[in-house]
Amino acid sequence: MKTPATHANSPQPGDHYDKLSQQFRWSVPPYFNMADWCARRWAERKDGYYRTAIIDQAPGGSSDEPLGGEHRYSYQALQQAADRLSHALIEQGVKRGDRVAIVMPQRFETAVAYIALLQMGAVGMPLSQLFGPQALAYRFQDSQAVAAIADDATIGGVAEVLLDCPQLRLLVHVGDSAATPPPLPDTVKHLPWTETQTGPVEPFELVQTRATDPAVLIYTSGTTGNPKGALIPHSALIGNLTGFIASQNWFGYDPSGAGCDGLGMPVEPQFDTVFWSPADWAWTGGLMDALLPCLVFGRPIVAFAGRFSPDTAFALMQRHRVTHSFLFPTALKAMMKAYPQPSKQFRLQLHGLMSAGEAVGDAVFAWCEKELGVVVNEMFGQTEVNYIVGNCAMNNQRSVVGWPAKAGSMGKGYPGHNVDVIDDAGNRCPDDVIGEVAVKRYALDGQPDPVFFIGYWNNPEATAKKFTGDWCRTGDLARRDADGYLWYAGRTDDMFKAAGYRIGPGEIENCLVKHAAVLNAAVVPRPDKARGATVKAFVVLAPEVAATRTALTDAQRADWDAALIADLQKHVRGKLAPYEYPKDVEFVDALPMTTTGKVQRRVLRLLEESRATEGA
Repeated sequence: MKTPATHANSPQPGDHYDKLSQQFRWSVPPYFNMADWCARRWAERKDGYYRTAIIDQAPGGSSDEPLGGEHRYSYQALQQAADRLSHALIEQGVKRGDRVAIVMPQRFETAVAYIALLQMGAVGMPLSQLFGPQALAYRFQDSQAVAAIADDATIGGVAEVLLDCPQLRLLVHVGDSAATPPPLPDTVKHLPWTETQTGPVEPFELVQTRATDPAVLIYTSGTTGNPKGALIPHSALIGNLTGFIASQNWFGYDPSGAGCDGLGMPVEPQFDTVFWSPADWAWTGGLMDALLPCLVFGRPIVAFAGRFSPDTAFALMQRHRVTHSFLFPTALKAMMKAYPQPSKQFRLQLHGLMSAGEAVGDAVFAWCEKELGVVVNEMFGQTEVNYIVGNCAMNNQRSVVGWPAKAGSMGKGYPGHNVDVIDDAGNRCPDDVIGEVAVKRYALDGQPDPVFFIGYWNNPEATAKKFTGDWCRTGDLARRDADGYLWYAGRTDDMFKAAGYRIGPGEIENCLVKHAAVLNAAVVPRPDKARGATVKAFVVLAPEVAATRTALTDAQRADWDAALIADLQKHVRGKLAPYEYPKDVEFVDALPMTTTGKVQRRVLRLLEESRATEGA
């Protein structure tokens, strides 16, 4: 297997976007269940016993050995474990429509839990292992979850809040410590995972669900106000697939459409595909952009519960011959800084790479193409309407599908999605005018777009505010160029004015990251009486630069900081508009991040507002 060439002498790809979009038609059956497509149909095949679904990779014991042992689970093993769990949950009183929390990292049992709940008609509620007691309690209470599934790493945090969640009556415990459960209220049943997996396998009869029935309840990150629970239907998985396969350069399948089964789904790829992403399966990017689409196509996905690092990422991709991945920009920046020329140390097999969450920027874009051998396909979506905008560069190879990727662009609306940039009144913005990214309820063929969420859990007012007519507003700003590509300009609440100029942080952050001393950066307004605001940059230094700074005395550090700040300002001034350079730069050890890998600019913005108030 050879990675396609992607260097400067490669042929330019054809642009098949218009043809793909115009010819595309949605075909959504009235009855559909995610679990059926993700596990059952593969488990029932003759090769279901051998076909790998999950590669469960254990972390290593040191930085020198970041990877430990591994265990491979087939689609048959996945389905049988899910059948056992479904029966066990029903015996404990869990019913169709009940919300069940899944509080676990990437591991085999997490995938089993999703399949078991989906085939029961219950609603899986993924929760990050990083959530503290307050975050867990709010989501348990708001969703009225009746049960939770947790492992040794998360069981303590879940148990801590159960007194405040009287409706939750069942706790399924995965891990070696299940024999000694934590203190629990008398109203909560502790059920070790092993007890759900004993005895002969009794096939579970799939519950017949409508495509529009609820499947998953995913809470938004809550950057403003309390998090809202987005109720996702089974059909949303279908709505995600055009984006997934396009962003992964057709995922190894024949672009001509040959070799499809009776459902119109490709059966076997042209080469062995293996997927891995550090994206947590507790959020949309990990669940709907990685785990479930991989299972739909019957391919293996690597599960890794260890901490992300560039060393681990490259080790994983090399060991498992990873062909496709989703790596958010923060991860790619760290990998680029740690290994400017990774091909000298690692043998990679990448054929497709998607990135989302923040703008990649042209520096990272160029590095991916030159050093990883892939053109990174940027993607845009959100929990409510996921996988709606992106690219399908096909690694700059001529093909019957795909369209060129522009460095730094979000891409175009994926086939099947009617996406545009609109103003406050819901009118289409002219080219190169910043507006809000929105997607219409109806695709270009007039059929309902299956990607849409049902609504916010018990919050019809918030659901109504999400729409202007048939347009679903994303809260993200962008401009559309003359070729139809969208260019990210920030969140509606990230934009600010400084001295009368409208400032988007993304472009400045991208420019700062190009400096050799910078690992990551976040830009926010600093209140200023004369100008309204000035540009403030929080900068995380590259490890070797940070080490040099730490070794200095206080007096030396002050002069060193002043010199580097001046150099960073000069760097930005020379590349962007004069009003965009950061008048203030603060070096920090880390940036506040959401569990989905996005920089929490709001936290930094509030910090600056607080400092201004105290200094007034």
